[in-house]
Formats: sequence, structure tokens, C-alpha cells
Amino acid sequence: MLNERELIDKLRKNHTLSRDEWIRLIRNRDDDSAQYLFAAAREIRHAVYGDMVYIRGLIEISSYCKNDCYYCGIRRSNRCAQRYRLSREEILGCVDTGYDLGFRTFVLQGGEDPFYTDNVLCSIIQNIKDNYPDCAVTLSLGERSKESYRCLFEAGADRYLLRHETASERHYAVLHPPELQLSNRKECLYTLKRIGYQTGSGFMVGSPGQTAENLAEDMLFLKELNPQMVGIGPFIPHKDTPFGNQPAGTVELTLFMLGLLRLMLPNALLPATTALGTLDPEGREKGILAGANVVMPNLSPAAVRKKYLLYNNKLCTGDEAAESIQRLKERFASIGCRIVTDRGDFRQLI
Repeated sequence: MLNERELIDKLRKNHTLSRDEWIRLIRNRDDDSAQYLFAAAREIRHAVYGDMVYIRGLIEISSYCKNDCYYCGIRRSNRCAQRYRLSREEILGCVDTGYDLGFRTFVLQGGEDPFYTDNVLCSIIQNIKDNYPDCAVTLSLGERSKESYRCLFEAGADRYLLRHETASERHYAVLHPPELQLSNRKECLYTLKRIGYQTGSGFMVGSPGQTAENLAEDMLFLKELNPQMVGIGPFIPHKDTPFGNQPAGTVELTLFMLGLLRLMLPNALLPATTALGTLDPEGREKGILAGANVVMPNLSPAAVRKKYLLYNNKLCTGDEAAESIQRLKERFASIGCRIVTDRGDFRQLI
């Protein structure tokens, strides 16, 4: 039986493990295997992307959502949530600000809000592309129809982020109400890839009921999907949800999973997420040192940043804010990386 270092070497060489090997490696991780993993992840990331860290300007367009996911602070049943929608003019104003700051990718993220019809979104996307043809537009707006995804792609959207959250049917039912089905979420992801989007998926680490077996299933699914982007972050409870009293996931396990993802999907774009920075002041730097190469500072209007609360104590000011880009550059320079003004497209080099 291979030990942890040997399993990491096998993953680095073959970019995959068996289900049992995933479970054993995750369960038996320790500081020695983690540091060995992170060194390998940094080497692979550097081979593909050098010392570059890509920035994405995050614009949180709506805190309305028709869904009732048990972990999410903007779930429709949360009567304490502060609701807002950004107008077309407000979104385009955020893009103008971000472009001047050096951003060349803009991420429009929000709850599944029926207000944003295909016509509304297509108009916004086309305006962004007309004004800034050198920029990429990423959408993170949940499950939509195949026709909708195609319409938005034809309007100029380049990428779509849709985290699967967990690849286990049983665990999915723990986290979501019955009307939401993992099979539909997966089909959306495959549809996005078929249409031609650079597609992103991902999962929460440490969500209620999650096991090493669940994480192994996540890795097997992502290997099969082969997305261009994978966003993972620790589960953080929101006080006004059914999981408000559940413990948060850990930075330690999240970093370990980031390292594994870099070895499994060497070309992937991997964010060091806001959730990491929320749990650990140096969480983003640690994410980069574990193999990540993307950060997503907040470009939303200052007045609404504290209203888009998916979980407790989310960072929305300070170095998380897009206005602090110089400070972010200094922080990443201290660990040997540089933030670049670039669309930051997926690279297929390994």
C-alpha cells in the first residue's frame, strides 16, 4: 500500500487516483504530507502560469434568490436578508471603475433572481463587450435553461461559474431542498461546456454531513467534468439559516484540497476565495501557496457589499475590496507572486 507521499507522487504523474486512494489520502493527511503536496502544487502552477496571479472584478448584482438552499444567507426564506438589485447603469459603472483599476475580467454574480431575464443580461453583456472588447465576462447566476445559457454565450459571455457543491446525491439532499436536484446541476455544467463556455465548478469544504467519501466523489466528478476553473472554499455558517449553529469548515482541509486539485487539474484556474480570507487573515496567501492562482476582489458598490452575505462575517472591505488593489499586489509580492492585468484565460499546457 502506498504511503501519503507516494500517493501524491502518483497523483502528480497520472493526474488521478482511485476512490479508495482519494479517501485514504484525505483521511491520513498531516503537516508533512501537506507541505510535500503544496511544494508540488506550486511547481506545477509555475510551469503553467509562472508567478502570475489573475484578478477578477466581482460584481454582486442581486441578493434576491428563488432558491432555499439550507446553507445560504440569501435563501428565499431568510426574512432578515437585505435585498437589492443593481441596475444596468450601476453594473456598467462598476465595470468602468474596475477597468480603470486594471481589471480585465468581470464576474457578474447573484442569486437566482428572475428579474434578470435573458434580454436584461444580454444587453448588459453586450454593453460591456462594446465598451471593453479586451475584457472577459464571467457569469455566476445559477441554474438556467440550455437556451438561456446559449443566448448569454452568443451575447458575449466567456465563462460561467456553477459550483456543484457536492457530488454525492445523499449529501446534496442534506444541503438543499427537494426541488433542487444534483442531476440537474450536473447537466447544467455539461451543457455549459458543450456550448463553449470556459466552465467552472467547485464545492464547499467542511459542509454539514460531509465525509472523506464525499470529497473523493467530488474529485472523481471534477476529473470527469474537466472544468477550466474550480472554486472551493470552507463552509462558513450564516446565523439566519438552518445550519447557523454548525461548525465552519477548516482552512487546513481547504488548502489540502486546493493542492490536490492543482495536481489533478494542472491547467485549471483556481481561486483563493474570499471565504479563506474570512477565516484566516492570511488565507488568500496560503491559498496561493497551496496552488491557487486567482483572486476576486469586490467591485460591487460599497453601499450593497454588506447586503450580499452568503455566510457570517464575509470580507467586503479592506484588502478584499477592489480599491485596495495596490495592497493586494504588495501582499502577493511578499510570497513571490505578481498580480497581472490580463484576462487570465485558461491555458492547456500540461
